[in-house]
Amino acid sequence: MIARRARIAVCFFFALLGVVSGLWAARIPTVKQSLQLSDGQLSLALLAVAVGLVTGMQFAGRVTDRLGSARVVVPAGVACGLAMIPAGFAPNLAVLIVTLFVWGLVNASLDVSMNTHAVEVERAYGRPLMSSFHGMYSAGGLLGAAAGALSAWLEVSPGITFAVVTVPLAVPAVLAKGSLLPSAPTHHERRRARRGRWHGRVAFMGAMAFAGLLGEGSAGDWSAVYLHEDLGAATGLAAIAFAAFSTAMTAGRFAGDRLALRFGPVTLVRWSGLLAAAGLGLALLVAQPAVAIAGFGVFGLGLATMVPQVFSAAGNHDPARAGEAIAQVATLGYAGLVLGPVIIGGAAELVGLPLALTIPVALCVFMSASAVSLRRPEPAA
Repeated sequence: MIARRARIAVCFFFALLGVVSGLWAARIPTVKQSLQLSDGQLSLALLAVAVGLVTGMQFAGRVTDRLGSARVVVPAGVACGLAMIPAGFAPNLAVLIVTLFVWGLVNASLDVSMNTHAVEVERAYGRPLMSSFHGMYSAGGLLGAAAGALSAWLEVSPGITFAVVTVPLAVPAVLAKGSLLPSAPTHHERRRARRGRWHGRVAFMGAMAFAGLLGEGSAGDWSAVYLHEDLGAATGLAAIAFAAFSTAMTAGRFAGDRLALRFGPVTLVRWSGLLAAAGLGLALLVAQPAVAIAGFGVFGLGLATMVPQVFSAAGNHDPARAGEAIAQVATLGYAGLVLGPVIIGGAAELVGLPLALTIPVALCVFMSASAVSLRRPEPAA
């Protein structure tokens, strides 16, 4: 019963982060227009989020390990929603950059602490759960994007939108505290948490997360462009490619726990990587819009289960430093999410977009070949 309540609470925090992220993404065009930002100025504002995330990751892991994930996830969840509101009311670019940097900081704290607590809930259940937790993030992102699109259609200002959505979410975030698993690190664990250093195996898992999230970022920014400019699809039809990718990824994440339980994380990631590579490869080899849409759907289905298994493996590498390991993996992973579209765009300038999109194909094969690194170490005798 205790573990079940904790599972529901963690699902809420994953959905919360997804809602907030989707809401912001949907209102970016309105913020850009209201502040009369150029593309370059908007890029600076978006970079502030990434800098805040990376900066926050540097201390979020150690704080989580020293205090316990249950003591961090609740205030981080409340702050993650409320920190968006000032960005919606920002009067100029400078204020927008500062507010988005702060939002990135608390976003990192919530991300690390909720993933760490998710690993603890997995241990309490004795079976895989991480994929469905990430599925809740994806579902929350769809809900947040829908709410943002509706508010844009109703011509509600971004600040009012953020306040109306996020303030009510703060109440269940506070109430969820009583449902989380007790988290009280021992003195020895707190001392170990102070020793911030990269472990080789965790760094390799971070490289896998970089590869997986680079694929997600590439699909988000370049799937519609590929269909429209290279395959000649109408803009409306081209947009369906990313919708197929997102829908398949969400569905795949909710199915991922059963697959991980049945086949194990190593086998699951091995075949998922090959499936993702085959899907995107099909979209690139058969230059037909309908086939490409199906290919991006298969690509999303393959990617769906891989990154959650990497996070779970990192959190279980050393339970006393689970937060730090997840922070390190997340740092490299989000670097892939942010830099992926830039890397694809730069390569497209040199060799064309179809050939540039073979980079995620190759990285999916890399993740497949590296799946054995996710095998959990045998407990000491």
